[in-house]
Amino acid sequence: MRVVAGERGGIRLTAPPDGRTRPTSDMIREALFSMLGEISGWTVLDPFAGSGALGLEALSRGAAQADFCELSAAALRALRANIERLGYADRCVVRRQDATRRMAADAAAERRYDLLLLDPPYRMLPELQETLCLHLPRITSPQGRVVVESASAAEAPRLPLETVVSRVHGDTRVTILRHA
Repeated sequence: MRVVAGERGGIRLTAPPDGRTRPTSDMIREALFSMLGEISGWTVLDPFAGSGALGLEALSRGAAQADFCELSAAALRALRANIERLGYADRCVVRRQDATRRMAADAAAERRYDLLLLDPPYRMLPELQETLCLHLPRITSPQGRVVVESASAAEAPRLPLETVVSRVHGDTRVTILRHA
């Protein structure tokens, strides 16, 4: 696994050794960021960060700042090592915090992001539905985008946002949404 493109393109990333984290593949990250286009200066939330591959890819491609949330100690070690390796410590905030609590806190504080990268364990998506419907519209900037990764066999997520595109890549569906 590596950073695909941008100022840190080609640098290898560490994955947690516990096998519980499913990092987004290089191919899917390339497709996802091709669909997004230009993201220079954007603020990013990666609430199910794992190794941080998605948020770090965004930084390499010009995003201004990335906030990461993760609960797993092994994933947090990998995430912090990747941030250090890439030299992005000054552009990152890392929290050992539940993603739903982070989104609720951001909504309460009226914090908005230009890009939300949601890659939870696929089996969790149905139980996250209510929380995502409640908070995503409030924490996504008016011109922002929400990216949701899910199993290819599953339908695109039903959220109170407009679907821009939903494509299947192997066993993964990538859906990009925005305010209507």
